Amino acid sequence: MGLLLFCALVNAQTLSGVVVTQNNNPLEDVAIFNKNSGTHSHTNTNGEFTIDKTEINDVLYFSFLGYTPITYTVRAADFNRPATILLTQNAVSLAQIVINPQVDALNSIVTIDLENNPVKNSQEVLRKVPGLIIGQHAGGGKAEQIFLRGFDIDHGTDINLTVDGLPVNMVSHAHGQGYSDLHFLIPETLDRIQFGKGPYYAERGDFTTAGYVAFKTKDKLQNSFISQEIGDFNALRTVGLFKLLDTENSDAYVASSLNTFDGAFESPQNFSRFNLMGKYTYNLPGDQRVSLLASHFTSTWDASGQIPQRAVDAGLIGRFGAIDDTEGGTTNRTNFLVSHSKKLDDNAKLESSAYFSQYDFELFSNFTFFLEDPINGDQIRQFEERNILGFTTAYTQETTLFDSDFEYTAGAGARYDNVDDIQLSRTKNRDELLERLAFGDVDQINTHAFLKTNYTQGDFTIAPEVRIDYFKFLYEDKLTETYNNKSENKVFVSPKLNLAYSPNRQVQFFFKTGIGFHSNDARVVVANNGEDILPAAYGADVGVVYKATDKLVLNSAIWALFLEQEFVYVGDAGIVESSGATRRTGIDFGARYEVLDWLYLFGDINYTYARSTEEAEGEDFIPLAPDLTSTGGISFENIGAFSGGLNYRYIKDRPANEDNSIVAEGYFVTDLTANYTFRNFIFSVIVENLFDTEWNETQFATESRLFNEPAPVEEIHFTPGTPFFIRGKVTVNF
Repeated sequence: MGLLLFCALVNAQTLSGVVVTQNNNPLEDVAIFNKNSGTHSHTNTNGEFTIDKTEINDVLYFSFLGYTPITYTVRAADFNRPATILLTQNAVSLAQIVINPQVDALNSIVTIDLENNPVKNSQEVLRKVPGLIIGQHAGGGKAEQIFLRGFDIDHGTDINLTVDGLPVNMVSHAHGQGYSDLHFLIPETLDRIQFGKGPYYAERGDFTTAGYVAFKTKDKLQNSFISQEIGDFNALRTVGLFKLLDTENSDAYVASSLNTFDGAFESPQNFSRFNLMGKYTYNLPGDQRVSLLASHFTSTWDASGQIPQRAVDAGLIGRFGAIDDTEGGTTNRTNFLVSHSKKLDDNAKLESSAYFSQYDFELFSNFTFFLEDPINGDQIRQFEERNILGFTTAYTQETTLFDSDFEYTAGAGARYDNVDDIQLSRTKNRDELLERLAFGDVDQINTHAFLKTNYTQGDFTIAPEVRIDYFKFLYEDKLTETYNNKSENKVFVSPKLNLAYSPNRQVQFFFKTGIGFHSNDARVVVANNGEDILPAAYGADVGVVYKATDKLVLNSAIWALFLEQEFVYVGDAGIVESSGATRRTGIDFGARYEVLDWLYLFGDINYTYARSTEEAEGEDFIPLAPDLTSTGGISFENIGAFSGGLNYRYIKDRPANEDNSIVAEGYFVTDLTANYTFRNFIFSVIVENLFDTEWNETQFATESRLFNEPAPVEEIHFTPGTPFFIRGKVTVNF
């Protein structure tokens, strides 16, 4: 018996190798599974891997999204020199998803969704996140309203958004805390989406309560292309992506787009947005890689705003009419980002980035019409000029601990926001200043450090993490006669724990728990003498990912989230106010099914029970918090020269105020896309709201007064959703 054990230990060895593409480029994060011993591993930045407990004639399974999975039988010679594994590029498939404790299968699912059903406009970028619903209510130029896990996130208060590591959320913004305008991202440059729900990720800081979404743009283009799109309501969109360099050591491209749109409104939106982006990537000697990104966008628009239901019911205006059609605004953002990675040895790497953003914002709104000023009306102007500087750096080491895989990442970073002339003013017809309500300068500093650990023992992965943040808030009030500059500071520690168990390649169980936070507006912080600066969020998830077959993947999670304090943006006052502690519990369910090689079905359904914990029963509803949402669809490809898809999004009726006496109506909307490929041309038809459903895209319970109306009325004010909207598109690849 002892001899047999000795022989087994001798024969079981550690195998080393490298995984490359057809062009001999290394592939990172390739999943490797030993079908005989059950051990698993993955490749590092340079495509290299080691896998232990391996014997001659063992069968290894290599899988990576976008490449054909292969099996490899271990030979005796493989233990004398590193094995070279070649993966061939292929269409993404559910069969390529690997279930093991070291792999986040849910992010792989989104990658497949994105490949099978590419985004067609900037709004669809966020809709790719399972369970996330968005709405637009200001002429297309303002950031979208976001709904996720029973949150009305407004424009970003409870979700952390980044693009290539560049932060999207704006702290202490003129229009709301966490304001996130993602429109500087050209959808066609998007490579992949990483997301996580809940406050469980140490590398994600401020606003990571409901979750985070990290967008990654392409490093290189497979080909250049130009597309032209034209449709109803004077819709026009021109996009061009042009490959500049494609060599062994360097890649570069530029991308640009121009959008114009009037919308279905009686008063044209006069919407215009121009985007420009360039990206350069270079492989330096010494296993180093540097990436430079520059982008700019500018938008201008008019808007009809949210209209009162009573005005439509009385026939004063139509569904696409306006009470005040002088709303609208302008905004622009310029970004510079440099990223650097270096392999220090076979198992260690250093990744760093630094960024600068210049941002301008001006918005005119009228939420209450003639409530405050029965003569001139209640139009307000919000304005700011902002510079953002920051950096992040992270060191990652892979090693062994107690004869098992151990990985840790230690990181740090800083961000500085300099906001000049942030203000709220009462105006008339956009050009007459009536009164300044708030006017000042904000300076906000956030430094952080974090430690992530990942220990894999057999089928288990244990990942404790911790993050520490330091904030300093400064606000100079320019409306006072004397110099008035106040400051507050705060330190916040947020521990997290993630567990995963994969007894086989078909199922993964996970448990997540942790503490997160969202910061308050600097103006509110100093006014409240430092109270409620960084209210905590306490969360937990228990879930499973089940790969029933190579063609069917299911996922589900039960979760809970408790917030010490929520923030609500009060539009008519232009302030952020606290609304007390809340609790949310819910369940998420998703399914992906490749019915045939050319037919793909996907769907997610999400239920949430959300309540305030500081109010009496029946008066504890959280306004606009959705309790039931669902998204899904069907996509097809390679039916001859045809491809396309049919998507839906659903949100149930939900309370618009605390006692549910005012209800925001739900909706079910369906979109259609059909494509025909002829040589290097792609001809597309895109239909939004295929069945011409009458729906309200955004809704609010607002107290307002119309001109000469004797008394104010609180009721639903809404922005109507787009009716049947068809566009044609031609793309030429070269």
